Amino acid sequence: MKTKQNLGILLLALGFLFAGCKKTASSPEEPTPIVPPITVKPLCKSCKIISSATELTALTLNAGDTVMMKSGDWNNQRLIFKGTGTAQQPIVLIAEKAGDVKLKGASSIAIDGQWLVVDGLSFSNGDLGVSKLNVVDFTSASRNCRLTNTTIIDYSPTDPTIDYRWVSMNGKNNRMDHCYLKGKAHQGPTVVLWGSTTAISHRIDHNYFGPRADLGNNGGETIRVGTSDYYLSEAMVIIEQNIFEHCSGETEIVSNKMSKNTIRNNLFFESRGTLSLRHGNGSEIYGNYFIGNDMKDAGGIRIIGESHLVYNNYLQGVATTGQTCAISVLDGVPNSEPSGYFQVKNAKIVGNTIVNCAQAFDIGAGKGGNGRTVPPADCTIANNLIQSKGGIAIAYTDPPQNFFYEGNLAYGMGSGQTLALPTGITLTDPKLNLGELNTYSPATGSPAFGGFKGTYSFFQSNNVGANALDELHRSLLKATDIGPSRMALGAAIIIKN
Repeated sequence: MKTKQNLGILLLALGFLFAGCKKTASSPEEPTPIVPPITVKPLCKSCKIISSATELTALTLNAGDTVMMKSGDWNNQRLIFKGTGTAQQPIVLIAEKAGDVKLKGASSIAIDGQWLVVDGLSFSNGDLGVSKLNVVDFTSASRNCRLTNTTIIDYSPTDPTIDYRWVSMNGKNNRMDHCYLKGKAHQGPTVVLWGSTTAISHRIDHNYFGPRADLGNNGGETIRVGTSDYYLSEAMVIIEQNIFEHCSGETEIVSNKMSKNTIRNNLFFESRGTLSLRHGNGSEIYGNYFIGNDMKDAGGIRIIGESHLVYNNYLQGVATTGQTCAISVLDGVPNSEPSGYFQVKNAKIVGNTIVNCAQAFDIGAGKGGNGRTVPPADCTIANNLIQSKGGIAIAYTDPPQNFFYEGNLAYGMGSGQTLALPTGITLTDPKLNLGELNTYSPATGSPAFGGFKGTYSFFQSNNVGANALDELHRSLLKATDIGPSRMALGAAIIIKN
C-alpha cells in the first residue's frame, strides 16, 4: 500500500511542471495536462494578508502557507518571496483578485526558494532602469517554482539602451505559464533562461507574448535559452503552446543556445524573425505553426548545429528568402568558436507543410557572412509538402555535402526555381484545400495520402506533410487557454489565404 502512495506522490510532483509525449499520426498528441490557476477565496481565514513588500519580508513561511496581496496600487515595491514548500504543499503568493494587484514604478519580485507559486499579479508602466533589477527574478536557489496568471505590460525605461529582463529564470525545474507580456521597448530579451552545466529543465507554456517592436540591434529576443558558453549542456527545456504575436524585436524570436531542448506546438504569428537554433545540438522542433501573412521579414526556422529534428511543422505565408525563409540550413564557420556558427550536421527535416511561402528551403544560407564557408552535411529532407504561388522550393546558397531526399512533394514553383529539383522532391500537385481557419490540407485524391517514405522513429505517419489540424492546434490558433484566463485573447489571430 505504501508503494502505491509513494507512486501517486511522485506522479503528482512530475505533473506540476512537465507532461506530454511526441506526436504521431497514428496516435495524435493530446494537450499537455495543465495545473489550473490556483484560486483562493477573498480574505480567506488561513491566508496571511499583506499590503507591502516589507510585510512579505517579515513573514516566516512554511509549506502550505498562502500569502494574499491586497488589491490596489503597489508602487516601488521590491518583493522578495522566500520559503521552502513541497510538491503537495507549495507556498503561494496570490493576488486578492487576479489583475487587481497593480505593481508600478520600480516594483519587482524575486522568487527565492522551493515549490513557490506566484499567481495573478499585474506589472504595468514601470521602469527598472535605475534599480538594475529584473521584473521577475527566479534566483539561482529556486527549484520547482512557478509564475502563473500574471501580466507584464509596457515595463520599459525611457532610455531604450538600458538592459534588463522582464523574466529572468535561474535555478532548476521552474515554470512560467498562462502569462501575458507585451510592449518591451528596450535592450535585452523579454525572457531569459540562464545556462548551467547540468539540465535546467524549465518549462515555458501557454503564454501570450504580444507585440514587441524592432529593437534595431541584437538583444531583442522574446525568449533566449542559455548562452554560447553552455552550448553543449543538455538543458532539457520545454517551450510549448505559446503564442508569439508581432514579436519583432530582432531576427531571433526564440533563440535556442543550449542542447536537447524541445520547442513544440507554438504559434508564431506575423512576427518579424525566426525560431533560431543558434547554438547547441540535438533539439526537437515540432508541431509549430508559423503564420507570416506575407508580412515583410516574418520568418520561419533557422538551423545551426548538429542532430536537430525539425518535423511536423506548418508554415504559411512566410514572404522572406535566404536565412529567414521557411526553413534555412546555414553555413558554418571553420573551427568555430562557441559564439560563432557551427556546421549543420545530421539534421532531419521531415513531414513539414510549407504553403504559399516565398522560399521553402535555403541550403547553405548566409554563406560568406561572419566567416561562414562550411556547407551543411549529412542531412535528410523527407516527406515535406511544398505548395507555392510562384516561389522557390529549394535554393543552394552553398552546395551541401551528402544530403538525402525522399518523399517530398513540391508544386507551383516560379521562375526563381532556377535549379532542377533533386531526386526525392517530386513536382506534382498535392491538391490542397483551403479549410478551417484558412489553413490548407490535402483533399481527397491527393498524392500526399499514403505517400510517406522511409522510417523515422520520431515521426510516424502515412502521409506527406504535417498532420492535419487537430484539437490542440485548433485551440492554439484560437488562443484558447493561452495567457491569463481573465483576458480575452485571439481576436487578432486572423490567417490570410
